[in-house]
Amino acid sequence: MKKICLIMFGIIVFISNISDTFGATDDTAVKTSLSGRVTDKKTGEPIPGVAIYIPDLQTGASSDDKGNYKIENLPRTKVLVQVTSIGYNLIAQHIDLATTTTKDFELTESVAELNEVVVTGLSGPAEKDRTPTPITAVRHIELIRNSSTNIIDALAEEPGVSQITTGAGISKPVIRGLGYNRVVTVHDGIRQEGQQWGDEHGIEIDEYSVNRVEILKGPASLAYGSDAMAGVINMISDPTLPDGKIMGNILANYQTNNGLLGYSADFAGNRKGFIWNARYSNKMAHAYKNRYDGYVFNSGYNENTLSGMIGLNKSWGYSHLIASAYSLTPGIVEGERDSLTGKFLKPVDLNGSEGAVLATDKDFKSYTPVTPYQKVHHYKAVLNNNFVIDGGNLKTIFGFQQNQRQEYADILRKDQYGLYFLLNTYNYDVRYLLPEMNKYNISFGVNGMRQISQNKGIEFLIPDYNLFDIGGFAIVKKNIDKLDISGGLRYDTRFENGKDLYLNNNGEKVDSHTAGAIRQFKSFNSTYSGISGSIGAAYQISGKVFTKFNVSRGFRAPNIAEISANGVHEGTVNYIIGNPELKPENSLQFDYAFGLNTKYLTGEVDLFSNKIYNYIYQRKLNSVFGGDSIRDGFSTFNYVSGDALLMGGEISVDLHPHPLDWLHFKNTFSYVSATQKGQPDSTRYLPFTPAPKFTSELRATKRKWGKSLANSYVRFEVISYFTQNKFYAAFGTETATPGATLLNFGAGTDVTSNGKTRLSIYINVNNITDVAYQSHLSRLKYEDVNNVTGRMGVFNMGRNISFKLIVPVDFSDSKAD
Repeated sequence: MKKICLIMFGIIVFISNISDTFGATDDTAVKTSLSGRVTDKKTGEPIPGVAIYIPDLQTGASSDDKGNYKIENLPRTKVLVQVTSIGYNLIAQHIDLATTTTKDFELTESVAELNEVVVTGLSGPAEKDRTPTPITAVRHIELIRNSSTNIIDALAEEPGVSQITTGAGISKPVIRGLGYNRVVTVHDGIRQEGQQWGDEHGIEIDEYSVNRVEILKGPASLAYGSDAMAGVINMISDPTLPDGKIMGNILANYQTNNGLLGYSADFAGNRKGFIWNARYSNKMAHAYKNRYDGYVFNSGYNENTLSGMIGLNKSWGYSHLIASAYSLTPGIVEGERDSLTGKFLKPVDLNGSEGAVLATDKDFKSYTPVTPYQKVHHYKAVLNNNFVIDGGNLKTIFGFQQNQRQEYADILRKDQYGLYFLLNTYNYDVRYLLPEMNKYNISFGVNGMRQISQNKGIEFLIPDYNLFDIGGFAIVKKNIDKLDISGGLRYDTRFENGKDLYLNNNGEKVDSHTAGAIRQFKSFNSTYSGISGSIGAAYQISGKVFTKFNVSRGFRAPNIAEISANGVHEGTVNYIIGNPELKPENSLQFDYAFGLNTKYLTGEVDLFSNKIYNYIYQRKLNSVFGGDSIRDGFSTFNYVSGDALLMGGEISVDLHPHPLDWLHFKNTFSYVSATQKGQPDSTRYLPFTPAPKFTSELRATKRKWGKSLANSYVRFEVISYFTQNKFYAAFGTETATPGATLLNFGAGTDVTSNGKTRLSIYINVNNITDVAYQSHLSRLKYEDVNNVTGRMGVFNMGRNISFKLIVPVDFSDSKAD
């Protein structure tokens, strides 16, 4: 890891020297600036603190107390400039820096944020309403106003988004009914790779480091390759600060239900184009509780993250080196209970024999998980470059990730891991964005990854394997007045090579020639190829009404577990068997959207139909004698496939009536129907299909409240999860899940002085009435039956009160030249 960071840092220095050398001969020919003034269109008054940002160059400025701004060291090329401020409509405007160096902006007050600039899966940044693909943008203010236990939990309320959970600390994203390797999570510009095929394998990303999230719904294989069949969750870190700014933030969070203690501190700056950002975050929680289970034994976790970025922002573009070290230790909830009392049992060592005793209050309140538990370490280094060449942009991303995942499940050997996956991933992405010609935006490139996975433990679920994939793509966008048309093609090839593994009767690795050797995994060489594509259009019917349509084809190669698993996965209490005969998944999806953006009403309808060929899923096996097939004491599941059809969509309506502009009444509804073609009732519905979800929020806001409070709000929210009775019933794989209605409350404000925010306070109360419920996508739903109550499995978190405090610190005045 250290060597890789040093090499990448050396590349940055080399790039800087080369660029400065070539640029020094005629510096003024390539360098320019953009300056101007930002005012309120209605009053003409200057607006301080407005963010003027250029996404493609990752640089910007903020307006001063007189509304003036200036961005220096810019290339003479055409860029999209976005201008944002809380309470005002966003401005997104293309500006040719070769001919324009001064630009004033007039902002119009707005009670709702009607549009966003997005970058995910596109040839370049664009307004969300002008992109044919369905994209949801989650702003930083929305992330910090909500209470959550991890980054995916923070997104789970978004329309069309759900989460597969294994307790409070582990969540996996689901987009429109599809999860696991069908969703690509992008962070720091590269896809996050860390055993995402596993049910209890979460996303190794510090939620406090995420500034903004873009959720692309639907096949996104075009820009990201195999596995993006359901879509992409792009987590974007803090934007670089304007030149001369040196700032920090301190965040503290406490949650009452599981005693969560979280804090994060970052320090960032920009000195004449040399930029940096450093952050440390820590989060710990003991067992959570609910009305039915009380405290859920061993559901606590510990999380630590150290991350940093250094780089250069110059007239030739930028070069950024990003590095992070993430550590998570979550307990594994097994749900074992005493048959007489129904209380949770704690595994113990009874003089060399495995036993169990009743878990105590001390056990529940401990911040240290006990056996069984996981240790997860994720290390990452990314070099992200953008070179402006003849008005175009050459973008390169090279990354290295190492994911170490250990599972400790033997109470008699508490310090000995059983499973230990060691995964090294090398990511690469090279693409070129041509200069805009006749309102055409064209980009093309190649990207992929190389993986090396090894088993370092004494238990085995998947074989050692090597993976390499490569894909070439081209994306074209054309603007014709109110009409935006975009599309593209991609071709992918993935090679997977699995290794032989032989074990003796004691389960130890041996040579294939050893007497009595048992083959656990058979070597294989598999090649998967596929074509993906997309074509669509967005039309601005008027300044307030738009419509979009898109057709896309996705591709996904089977993951390593699906084709080769053979063993017990402690976290899911299942024995899993892979199927080497599986074929790649291919999909054909149709998307349609209709949106309305008016002063007092904002609404959008998004509909989709997604046909997936060779859809791969897990099915529980029955024994020849009836009942579950049991291996090593666990129910057995294997992977099978069939043709699937997913249909549904999302509806959102936000009403902010005049003259009560401070009042918002927002409602959203999400629905997914997921079925298999030509199947009887018991196997007709796909596993892990989220229940329909309705969310209603009433929110009152006030921009200014006296001399010391700003951006204050109070909100009441109702979330209704409908009954999910359309489930994969065969072999007892799934069961129906009753519906539940949760009431939430939130309030917050900025405390200001001399026009600056001194601190921000947020309070949230989730599940006010302490409803006991189970999510249909919770893995804990299938834990043991409580013999005292007759209830199966473990329930979700009960009432939870969250207190969050953020203190910004500005060092600019004391450090400025």
